[in-house]
Amino acid sequence: MRTKSLKKNRINVVTLGCSKNVYDSEVLMGQLKASGKDVVHEQEGNVVVINTCGFINNAKEESVNTILEFMQKKEAGEVDKVFVTGCLSERYKPDLQKEIPNVDQYFGTTELPHLLKALGADYKHELIGERLTTTPKNYAYLKIAEGCDRPCSFCAIPLMRGKHKSTPIEDLVTEAEKLAANGVKELILIAQDLTYYGLDLYKKRNLAELLEHLVKVDGIEWIRLHYAFPTGFPMDVLEVMNREPKICNYLDIPLQHISDAILKSMRRGTTKEKTTKLLKEFRKAVPGMTIRTTLIVGYPGETEDDFETLRDWVKEMRFERLGCFTYSHEENTHAYNLEDDVPEDVKIDRANQIMEIQSQISWELNQEKIGQEFKVVIDRKEGNYFVGRTEFDSPDVDNEVLIDASTTYLKTGEFATVKIIEAEDFDLYAEVVG
Repeated sequence: MRTKSLKKNRINVVTLGCSKNVYDSEVLMGQLKASGKDVVHEQEGNVVVINTCGFINNAKEESVNTILEFMQKKEAGEVDKVFVTGCLSERYKPDLQKEIPNVDQYFGTTELPHLLKALGADYKHELIGERLTTTPKNYAYLKIAEGCDRPCSFCAIPLMRGKHKSTPIEDLVTEAEKLAANGVKELILIAQDLTYYGLDLYKKRNLAELLEHLVKVDGIEWIRLHYAFPTGFPMDVLEVMNREPKICNYLDIPLQHISDAILKSMRRGTTKEKTTKLLKEFRKAVPGMTIRTTLIVGYPGETEDDFETLRDWVKEMRFERLGCFTYSHEENTHAYNLEDDVPEDVKIDRANQIMEIQSQISWELNQEKIGQEFKVVIDRKEGNYFVGRTEFDSPDVDNEVLIDASTTYLKTGEFATVKIIEAEDFDLYAEVVG
């Protein structure tokens, strides 16, 4: 028996996956609002749009389970319509249509106008930067490019997102100004590859020039760089980072591995020697910068020697921030032709070993911060603590600074100067000074 939907014509957008998907959902919601639609993010609504991730196995499973969960709600009469968009839908549309046919419609990553039409809305080209942000009010993601031209053997992103396409500087400045007017103080620049920014539009790597424009936007206090590719990194970015106080001394640069044999098979276009030299140049150009990286263990053919090379290098480089993933064998990628020959339990053991080393490094680096003062932004209140971040920490993935809420009142979204009084592996405890 169908139950009557409570919220008629309310569209609920559900986001899975990475920050690029968060951004896409926000653009979709901005377009829907401009067409006069009642739209919410991950709340009750009788029309559901699921923005899926199709990157690795775990993400694909989560996306499929979410679709099935909403199909049950549809059958129970709790929702009226379910639409699916995003990377999983782009990559596996024919399979999904066959396996879960009662989804109302599937859309790929480049079909926003068609999705809007299905939702009874028009795509408005003039809406540059008009988004409904879903992040805390003090920060927002700014996607500066779409797609990727890199040939990495393990990665399915070009299959789902297409070729690299930069957004013009003037459009990004307009978007940043609108975000600042809404109270955003921190811009987190994202793309599949920041390093490539501008090559298609300006015939040169133009990230430094983009930064020069963004630092002039009133109200923006921090600009953070995510997802740079090591090969061909534009070194003039470091000069701007060092000179401009608004640009956080922080860089997220996924390196994936360091064994020359694995780097070659991964088609990363670099070597252990070149990568190590690059990181030393970063640290020389911007003293005190934080480098975040991600690594993959268990790639096809990864020997115990390859892994030991990686493990020793992680100890030597002492990254401030590091994440480690087990290899996921993705069809239609170059590496899919290789035998996925590292057993799952070995992959997990290797990832755990890397994270154990990193945990110790992080603890040691955090101990050095005790007694030091830092500017932090307050993201939220949680339990008895206000939770903030330094310029060296990105939301959701990095260290957090906890300030006792019983002794201090702070406003979320505001900045404060704090002194570190205690430190753990990934959390810092602080008190407000001044």
